[in-house]
Amino acid sequence: MIKNYFKIAFRNLVRHKAYTTINVLGLALGMTCGILIFALVSFHLSFDNFHADSDRIYRFVTEAQREGVSYSRSVPSPLGKVFREDYTFGEKVARIATYNSVLITIEEGETVRKFKEEEGVAFTEPEFFDIFNYPLSQGDSRTALNEPGTAILTERMARKYFGDANPVNRTFRLDNTVDFRVTGVLKELPVNTDRQTEIYLSYVTLKQYNDWLASDDAWGGISSALQCFVRLRPGVSPDEVEQVLPAYVKKYRAESKNVHHYKLQPLSDVHFSSLYEGKAPKPILLALSLIGALLILTACVNFINLATAQALNRAREVGVRKVLGSARGQLFGQFLLETGLITIVAVVLALGCTMLALPTISKWFQAQLPLSFLLNGQFIVFIALLIIAVTFLAGSYPGLILSRFQPVSALKGRVSQRNIGGFNTRRSLIVTQFVISQLLIIGMIIMASQMRYATEADLGFDKDAVVMLPIATGTDIQTRNTLKAQFSGLPGVLQVSLCWAAPLSDNNWNTSLWYDNRSEAENFGISVRSADDQYIPLFGLELAAGRNIFPADTVREFVVNETFVKKLNLQSPHEVIGKMLSINGGTQRGPIVGVVRDFHDRSFLEQINAVCIASRGEGYNSYAVKIDLSNAAATLASLEKTWSDRHPDQVFEHQFLDEQVAEMYEPLALMLRLVEVFAAIAIFIGCLGLYGLVSFMTAQKTNEIGIRKVLGSSVAQILWIFAGEFSRLVVIAFIIASPIAWWTMNQWLQDFAYQIAIEWWMFAGAGLAAMVIALFTVSWQAIKAAIVNPVESLRDE
Repeated sequence: MIKNYFKIAFRNLVRHKAYTTINVLGLALGMTCGILIFALVSFHLSFDNFHADSDRIYRFVTEAQREGVSYSRSVPSPLGKVFREDYTFGEKVARIATYNSVLITIEEGETVRKFKEEEGVAFTEPEFFDIFNYPLSQGDSRTALNEPGTAILTERMARKYFGDANPVNRTFRLDNTVDFRVTGVLKELPVNTDRQTEIYLSYVTLKQYNDWLASDDAWGGISSALQCFVRLRPGVSPDEVEQVLPAYVKKYRAESKNVHHYKLQPLSDVHFSSLYEGKAPKPILLALSLIGALLILTACVNFINLATAQALNRAREVGVRKVLGSARGQLFGQFLLETGLITIVAVVLALGCTMLALPTISKWFQAQLPLSFLLNGQFIVFIALLIIAVTFLAGSYPGLILSRFQPVSALKGRVSQRNIGGFNTRRSLIVTQFVISQLLIIGMIIMASQMRYATEADLGFDKDAVVMLPIATGTDIQTRNTLKAQFSGLPGVLQVSLCWAAPLSDNNWNTSLWYDNRSEAENFGISVRSADDQYIPLFGLELAAGRNIFPADTVREFVVNETFVKKLNLQSPHEVIGKMLSINGGTQRGPIVGVVRDFHDRSFLEQINAVCIASRGEGYNSYAVKIDLSNAAATLASLEKTWSDRHPDQVFEHQFLDEQVAEMYEPLALMLRLVEVFAAIAIFIGCLGLYGLVSFMTAQKTNEIGIRKVLGSSVAQILWIFAGEFSRLVVIAFIIASPIAWWTMNQWLQDFAYQIAIEWWMFAGAGLAAMVIALFTVSWQAIKAAIVNPVESLRDE
């Protein structure tokens, strides 16, 4: 019997090629999206789940309360040491300080090789490798980092630096300052871990690289470089630990206005927490999963719509089968088997599309999704469940409709639209499809508008034609000033400034401040932009009061922004001119000589901070160079030669400021790109269904169209039979989708401190787009039916 079912199902599918093709394509597209999203979500859910006793591993984090609450994945660097000494809650405690974009130098005789490592290095306490499962292929993790100047490399990094030679006891230099000897080799790091640094250095050597961070007294601030992990003893709860942590605040930070609350964050939350810079916030993964489910649902709705429309053509087949003794359950099984065959073909096609799309998705998300995931047990179970779910979801309703036909009515041709659920059922299904499509279109329009606003709005400074160059490690103030003068003399160079960072940057230094010789610090912090006197004119910052700072190599005077004035509850920027300002624990002090108009110092996700600009020679990281873009290539070449002649032992790199700003919004740009792709797929699936449904309707209405033409109907009037029907459905879908889209996107926009207003044209544009697409899809088949000679249509009558 089963063999017969397969044979008949195969013959039916081959006989109705257009119906089969539309359904296979629709299901394949929907399932391709579902499979890719499943791969991506399951990849992220697997992060750092391979460590032993991972449920007992926590990271110390900070909630800092000043005028508001801010969250940091770091704690003061001494906390890990004193916690280890004071309490027995932790089975193992380890600190790790990570520095990105460092220079590694390998000297082999007279040959010197230089490597710029973007993932950087990590100064690591040995207990780190007891807490985390990163095994060594050479060396002993318990002793490899005990001594100063020792290092562990991954196998990949060892091959990169030393080829096939044994890397143990080979040496390299970090940033031309500290030498390290390799004492161990790590096995390759898993792709599903947030820890992607491949060079680990002895923590005791941190004092030579960053004396402040390595200090046992560095309770005054937090560096994003440092993280501290603990594996709690069995039976110890995080609540017990958090009860003792406030004692450190009272003991070491009692005088600070920046009140710290130290917490424990579970390892299982590290990858997903947006508060603590998690790379895959769960709301985003949930949104992706929902979109994948909606696209699969759209394809299933498509299938149901076409299958019920096709039911009239199979009424006599059902009647004959019932007369010959087929039970309703057998007929239901037959039609479900047909759906299963279509689903299996669609899954095979979807897997092929997945393999083609996977490299692009991996590149977009920097996810390193290997093709081997197609073979793991979790994925195979997902595919099996997907086939079963789609088969029953798409095939159950048509199967029930077809199997309940009465044999007499079926054989006499008396089965009507009412018997298969009528047009109302299919109208509801079409509305469902267009609700999903319009939700995605509206979301795409609003996201694109917010992205355009964030990238094209006035940032309060000039970011065009500005090149950011690094200041070489270990460069003294005199050398920096000399190189700055050399840059200024190059053809095509308009202005040069020494600075900590550009006005808008994610490289920030925030500190406490004392205003006007007050005895207590203010209840807000200030973002320090160390810069010379050329900074304000180069970036086109506009003065609201006072003047620019004078040339200096140390902090002598300050320029602040308007937000600083507002946070002091002062009415005019002129009120702060001449007042004294102290920062960095009172170690840097001077009068305020100017106030600049507010500029965005962070992305549009965050409010503008209070900012001060002051000359501080030891705090400069970059040269900001404004160039003439008419001959940019030659100017950049001159800058590189001049920089490299001065620093032959360093690696030159540069980046245009507008590119840096764009990178800050790359996650948002990626989300927009995905929504655009998914919206296009949802629309295409809907169009496939419309095309198939209109083809069926024109075949059913052939005689009606012929009669109407004989009675004098024009082509336009006949077109309206189809266009009017589907236009109403699109309008209904728009009415349903609009409030849902408004609420959803309004919630999304709340993440932005500076956001667009949701306007009526965004919804009108989405509705109009859906209307045009639907009418275009319908018109082709409708026009063909409308221009047929009525004699041909009515010949059988």
